[in-house]
Amino acid sequence: MSPDDYDDEIVDVWPDVWPSFVVFQAVSTQWRTGMGGASGLDYNVLPWLMRLYDVGDEATTLSDIRVMESAALKIMHKERAE
Repeated sequence: MSPDDYDDEIVDVWPDVWPSFVVFQAVSTQWRTGMGGASGLDYNVLPWLMRLYDVGDEATTLSDIRVMESAALKIMHKERAE
């Protein structure tokens, strides 16, 4: 899917990934960057945020966050690829 597939800027988040989304949103200011731009999230803050948001399944949450991180990096680096 692409942004053109959506009528507006609202995207539903499924309940089973809501905890992961909340942590990803909280860590959204923690990108590691270098000369080439963002390279990934700083995972050092994740354990604290998972405790703060009372995440039960940390392994699944980390896996979900890595999927969101990968998608975000593709979007951030899209202009360089074009």
